Amino acid sequence: MQALIVIDVQNDFCPEGALAVPQGDEIVQDINALMADFDAVILTQDWHPAGHSSFASAHKAKAPYDVITMPYGPQVLWPDHCIQGSMGAKFHMELQVDRADLIIRKGFNPEIDSYSAFFENDHQTPTGLEGYLRTRGIDKLTMVGLALDFCVNFSAVDAARLGFDVTVREDLCRAIDLEGSLAAARAGMQEAGAKLTTD
Repeated sequence: MQALIVIDVQNDFCPEGALAVPQGDEIVQDINALMADFDAVILTQDWHPAGHSSFASAHKAKAPYDVITMPYGPQVLWPDHCIQGSMGAKFHMELQVDRADLIIRKGFNPEIDSYSAFFENDHQTPTGLEGYLRTRGIDKLTMVGLALDFCVNFSAVDAARLGFDVTVREDLCRAIDLEGSLAAARAGMQEAGAKLTTD
């Protein structure tokens, strides 16, 4: 069985959002059109409490996009975004949320960020998605969404390492591309065994 994993298509990652990914809204209609081709549709939703440790505002004298060392490793500091219950945390208004079998919320632990749909950034604490997929007999995943070089990348790498057959539709993703992060993400996803396609 096959699942479409739609990563973080939320207002704060779309134009005019707090952490806007360029052209992030342009992929929504094509993602909607793709949903009918899959046995399951799963959405992920960044869901941070106010004052989250990954926010630059939580660290004195730090600016957005600075990198600090957290107990689990390097952490990019972000503008405040996707705060629980906020308009920015809501899915893009045109995304067909009702088609989803499951919504996975991530990043709600105030002490650790969570890019991947499968693990928090310690690479050990699971979100529960792996168990859901396995109990449903789903072994093929197609990933789309925002941002290609962060949350899509981490999700694809983790899924491939867990043994899933992973395809990333680059045409249905958009990237931040922070100091070469896009090229590094592409290389890392392919090295892990994910397939990158544009159709």
